[in-house]
Amino acid sequence: MKDEYDSSNGKRGAIFSSKGKTRITIYLEDTVLEEFRARAEDAGTGYQLLINEALKEYLNQLESGEF
Repeated sequence: MKDEYDSSNGKRGAIFSSKGKTRITIYLEDTVLEEFRARAEDAGTGYQLLINEALKEYLNQLESGEF
């Protein structure tokens, strides 16, 4: 390990940019978040991905008049 590191050219923010995605802060009820986390663990995926998929499905149902 070096004694000193030069971070003068460093940049803030995410290391990888996610094209087509935006980072937001959202408040969800604890029970809703716990359920998505449990389902994500069972599915072996991320809870944020499941929330995104659920929102897209809801929007698709709205467009098709299912709601």
